[in-house]
Amino acid sequence: IYIYLFTAINLVLMTQFIYDGSYIGLLSTIFEVYERKCKEASIVNRDKIKGLMFIENMEVVSDYEKASRVLKGLQKKVSQQTMMNIYRCYLSELPGIENSILQLIQYIFSSSQNIESDYGNKYVIEIAQIARRVGREKHRFEAFVRFENIGDKLFYAPIDPDYNVLPLIIPHFKSRYANQDWIIYDTKRKYGVHYNQQTEQVNEAVIDFDTITNKLTPTGISFDPEEKLYQGLWQNYFKSVNIPIRKNTKLHLQHVPKRYWKYLVEKKNN
Repeated sequence: IYIYLFTAINLVLMTQFIYDGSYIGLLSTIFEVYERKCKEASIVNRDKIKGLMFIENMEVVSDYEKASRVLKGLQKKVSQQTMMNIYRCYLSELPGIENSILQLIQYIFSSSQNIESDYGNKYVIEIAQIARRVGREKHRFEAFVRFENIGDKLFYAPIDPDYNVLPLIIPHFKSRYANQDWIIYDTKRKYGVHYNQQTEQVNEAVIDFDTITNKLTPTGISFDPEEKLYQGLWQNYFKSVNIPIRKNTKLHLQHVPKRYWKYLVEKKNN
């Protein structure tokens, strides 16, 4: 009985910090961990919280000033690339990634030397590897996103990436398609962004629809009558330049994995 009570007392010293899921919220939570000098801390997204025995729960309110102080502290210790890697890992949405980020930041702040190339550390290499995977996903969606004309000179593109790369690909499309209005919508996470060429601003967009077709198109969106015509012309062009005898499926799949085919007009009938 005494052993059990002693274990319970120790366990209750673990604090589970609950944040709102935003990056500002995560950084604010890390600030709170330091502010309260918690030796045993865990961070969990409010939407993924699980009730555990002997765990003290603490709700953290997102605070830009606290988040900014964490960022400024990191800027003094590591490069912009490492800071970007931390942000990309946050966007991975992998289970427990918040705690891996916390452990890395604690290692950064506790070391008197630059730790960026210390791949013997579990968290340094984990963050680098995850950030690399998120980076590959970002580059693929910059290459494979295809817009469709839905009328009124507005172009729409649905995506459902494994990682939440939409914030990362915005600068690419804002630069490349600055002369038109467009929406990129993440159908998995139910949010998107709308670019207005008049204001040159990107704002969050939410589309209200109940079901998704096999083309990942909201049923409430009607496409421009000429859209099918242009898609047909592109498909015919693609077939005409194809040389069947030189087909190399294995190499093709390496460059264009099959899970991205649904975004490509030329692959829709394959």
